[in-house]
Amino acid sequence: MTNPLYESKQLTFNGEVVKPGESTTVDIPVTKLYTHTDISIPIHVINGKKPGPSLFVSAAIHGDEIIGVEIIRRLLKHKTLNRLHGALIAIPVVNVHGFIDKSRYLPDRRDLNRSFPGSDRGSLAARLAHLFISEIVAQCTHGIDLHTGAIHRENLPQIRACLDNEETADLARAFGVPVILDSNLRDGSLRSAAVNLGIPMLLYEAGEALRFNEIAIRAGERGIMNVMRTLGMLPSQKVKKSPLKEPYIARSSAWVRASTSGIFISSISLGDQIEAKSIVGSISDPFGQSEVSVTAPYQGIVIGKTNLPLVNEGDAIIHIARFGKEETIAEQVEEFQAYFDPETDN
Repeated sequence: MTNPLYESKQLTFNGEVVKPGESTTVDIPVTKLYTHTDISIPIHVINGKKPGPSLFVSAAIHGDEIIGVEIIRRLLKHKTLNRLHGALIAIPVVNVHGFIDKSRYLPDRRDLNRSFPGSDRGSLAARLAHLFISEIVAQCTHGIDLHTGAIHRENLPQIRACLDNEETADLARAFGVPVILDSNLRDGSLRSAAVNLGIPMLLYEAGEALRFNEIAIRAGERGIMNVMRTLGMLPSQKVKKSPLKEPYIARSSAWVRASTSGIFISSISLGDQIEAKSIVGSISDPFGQSEVSVTAPYQGIVIGKTNLPLVNEGDAIIHIARFGKEETIAEQVEEFQAYFDPETDN
């Protein structure tokens, strides 16, 4: 998939030039806190000696989604990056304000991932989005954005992408997770802004906010390396063979919502196959005097769920993806999780 038109080039971040063959860390100034403390986005740039794509990998656009930060930390430790073709721009913490506050949002409660491409004269979120697009994304040919579920919500490792684009679809399959959601672009998202610039981009979802999940971290790290090899950025390498065959593409997905308030007791796990109208849990009052069963509206695979037993009427509690061949995907998910589970390491 390597494009013969790629050329070795120097990259510039905040006026600092990174020439082919150089590796450095650059702080891109964002603003100041009201304490007069400087806030900047730290990025690490590896500009390979040989030509190739320029890939950005970003995390913590939502400041409480910390799994991506660890994925990037581990990614940068790979010695094979010394043989990189093209450039890797790693941004472990985009939303520095939210990361400091352990919050999804910026101080004005705006969602950064609904603020792209931004404006240099708008809100703090708009200015940060504009800075990120102009300083980083505009210099890249491809992108991967790392996310998790929200607080108290956990996601099965999955890729979300626009599969109408053939190259994006190929990279989504190469990433190597069992589930791909053919996901429409959302206005204001980084993915939407990147695609509008002609940049194929993947969004990796796995785990829960403010929590580390070893399977999600390992799968994300391996997935990025898979994509880089597919792009011709890294040499092929013999690794322990994954049990994953062809990933499954979801036709649609939806959250099951609580029909009443109470204590939710789940009877399912991430990756479980469920049948239409099957019982997936129950909601009861604190005294156990009333209990309502929660049923699946259709057949599918559980790709997300709440980890908080206390629910209000209307709360999203179980996320189900619909596929054409549910009878085989459940087994693949189980094998995938076992493959990345550290307790199964030899």
